[in-house]
Amino acid sequence: MTWSIAAHDPETGAFAVAIATCAFAVGASCPFVRSGVGAVSTQSITNRYLGPAVLGAMARGLPPADAIESALAGDAGRGVRQVHAVDRHGRAAAHTGANCVEWCGNRAGGHVSVAGNMLAGPAVIAETLARFEAEAALPLPERLLAAMDAGQAAGGDRRGQQSAALVLTTTEEFPDIDIRADDHPAPLDELRRLLALWRRDREPGLRNAPSKANPSGSLDLDAIEAGWRARGLDLRFRR
Repeated sequence: MTWSIAAHDPETGAFAVAIATCAFAVGASCPFVRSGVGAVSTQSITNRYLGPAVLGAMARGLPPADAIESALAGDAGRGVRQVHAVDRHGRAAAHTGANCVEWCGNRAGGHVSVAGNMLAGPAVIAETLARFEAEAALPLPERLLAAMDAGQAAGGDRRGQQSAALVLTTTEEFPDIDIRADDHPAPLDELRRLLALWRRDREPGLRNAPSKANPSGSLDLDAIEAGWRARGLDLRFRR
């Protein structure tokens, strides 16, 4: 009951998933990413345990196809599951269960996988992948949203629109980007608005935030206060 694109950027090491559906809060259930390991979406009649299981198997060295099969091995509902993944080597794989609702299917390219079910037709997947491959000059988040826009223009979820999400990780144990439109008449448009806010309000501060390379982050109080003043905020730390 959704379609999604999972991708890896070999230049930055980023992993990301963009996803849309006619159901509430898809970002809470389907997309999973792990720094240095891969990106996964578990969808159709979603089993949320499959995302971490696939990532764990890929972290142990299994290729995506084997990782997906190992995760599904104990799932009696594999016929209604759809799972796809991409790893740090650019390998992609997908499982579309025999009982998934038509139209359902998947396609892959270099460092990218697209899969969906309950779709208007195969053009949704084809156009999503084609647009992603055509927009290689864009940063990965904007590239993913352009791809999803193309899939929506091709018909998207046959039931309509309700929610969408974009999650992206680079070096940390948590995402750089985790934005969601949980209930919106045009969720992909809302994601684009939220991404613009992330670019303006959140991205500039990432370099100063605590990280693996700098566990405490930037602690220059004068510099932080200068940034607040530049934004018109009359705020000061206690000293």
